[in-house]
Amino acid sequence: MIRWAYAINQWKPQFDDFVRREQHERALKTISIAGFEGVELTYGTGRWEPLGNPQQLAANFGSVAGFREFLRSCAIDAVSSWYWDPAERSMEDLTGPLSPLSADDVPAIVQRAGWLAEALAELGGSVLLVRPTPGAGDVEPLDDEAIGRLAACWDAVGRATAEHGVRLALHVDFLSALRRDHVPALLDRTDPALVGLALDTGELTVGGIDPLAIIERYAGRIAHVQFKDALAVDDAEEHLQPHAHWTVRVRGGAREIPRWFAEPGADGGLVDFPEVTRALLDAGYSGWIVVESDQSPHPAASALLAGYLVQRELRPILERETARA
Repeated sequence: MIRWAYAINQWKPQFDDFVRREQHERALKTISIAGFEGVELTYGTGRWEPLGNPQQLAANFGSVAGFREFLRSCAIDAVSSWYWDPAERSMEDLTGPLSPLSADDVPAIVQRAGWLAEALAELGGSVLLVRPTPGAGDVEPLDDEAIGRLAACWDAVGRATAEHGVRLALHVDFLSALRRDHVPALLDRTDPALVGLALDTGELTVGGIDPLAIIERYAGRIAHVQFKDALAVDDAEEHLQPHAHWTVRVRGGAREIPRWFAEPGADGGLVDFPEVTRALLDAGYSGWIVVESDQSPHPAASALLAGYLVQRELRPILERETARA
């Protein structure tokens, strides 16, 4: 069964935005009225991130269970998934960035992943998404030995999240050192029962990778799907620059791209979402599809427009195919 959720990250363009409960309530109710039953959270740390991790949820809602009650009061059934980049520091643990390429960091990565997975299970979710490696411009080129270290790390994390009934999914963004050729090398060396792949239509398309080709090749490994549109392609491979998150993703690179991503169905979008939906059905995908816009300048409008596309075009595809089956 396919279920629909929406990513809340677009409501927080700056670290000190989106911190009040009334703002969370308005966003969640907008997501609900747009037709989504779940919400995807993004990891964050400190008091400016009240939805960022289990400790902050407890501090702001009394407990993780208290936050789920808050979700239900906004007509949201569950937290579908949680996105986490280990390179994000932790004020709660007083630790800096962690790297899956460092064997010394693996125990802390495993511990923190288990912490997030335990809370996610309590919130009705099923997938922990992780950024599996730093950006291509911030690490040395990945050789076979580096791929082996990554595989060992994420297998260990997958075992930890599985203890809570949560699947691990590797989220390969367009800046990733795993972009293109390294992705199969890593997947081939991880346990399919422990480590899945997140299909992000926007990130793949910006990276010059056809989402349909990924579905065809890795149907059995896809554990999570994110639908966002792409407005441009990094065909100059600017992702190889150091600190490309700021110079390319945020500032737009040499072409000064205003926005790489938008809500599905946006004018100028490069992703064919009906075709991707049909391909996922043909591949037997079952799980969450999380729609996002990635730092939309008008988050409520983006959520409603995406909801319209889901309700008028994508859900009917699912219903027709289910009826035929």
